[in-house]
Amino acid sequence: MKTIEYLFPEVANLYGDVFNVKYLEKSIKDVNVINTALTDMPAFTYKDVDMIYMGSMSERAQEIVIEKLRPYTKKLKELIDKGTVILFTGNAFEVLLDHIEQEDGRLVEGLGIIPAMARLDLKHRYNTLFLGELNIEDENKENKTLKIVGHKATFSFTYGDNSKFYAFKSIKGCGINKDSNLEGFRINNLFATYLIGPLLILNPEFTKYLMSLIGVNSEVEFEELAMECYKKRLEEFERESTNYLQ
Repeated sequence: MKTIEYLFPEVANLYGDVFNVKYLEKSIKDVNVINTALTDMPAFTYKDVDMIYMGSMSERAQEIVIEKLRPYTKKLKELIDKGTVILFTGNAFEVLLDHIEQEDGRLVEGLGIIPAMARLDLKHRYNTLFLGELNIEDENKENKTLKIVGHKATFSFTYGDNSKFYAFKSIKGCGINKDSNLEGFRINNLFATYLIGPLLILNPEFTKYLMSLIGVNSEVEFEELAMECYKKRLEEFERESTNYLQ
């Protein structure tokens, strides 16, 4: 049986991110999903988990989550180093940064796992479609490039050098900030990205890749339909006339 831990679903589900976990739950036949509340001790601290997920949250919730996870920073680093599959979407990954700079200049100290910082601007929301590429090694140990489609809706950008450990290379839409074409962070099997919502439903090939990393080599739920929708969305996103900034 595979175990997936969903951290703090009561606050980390701002854009329907819960459906990333529900899709995995539907796609993996023998799986146990642990929904860890803010009042619970994270399961990754006392048992083996195959995957950890956390989704988008409010800026206030970020500060609560940081303090909740701070005692377990060393354990999180250990899991990242040993290759545990971790997916953080939306602004969830900002809790892993050195700090988050608030509008008034106040610095919220992060967990310091990723050497970068975020800057918040609540007066300006950045909404965009995103098209990018993910380089992977397939089941035959051959290099392969996956196209990634998604959406961003953020009040913050991240600053730092992710050139050696970015998640996706942008084709359309910016990376971790408007001057970057490198989106998110990938450290071993940690994938941290500003892309929001049901990312895995939109990208069935990426979902299958994540599943393979935890030792599940099977089709995703409704794979034929999911791939059909993915290809149509990809065609739209690749079209020159598609308006990216919303």
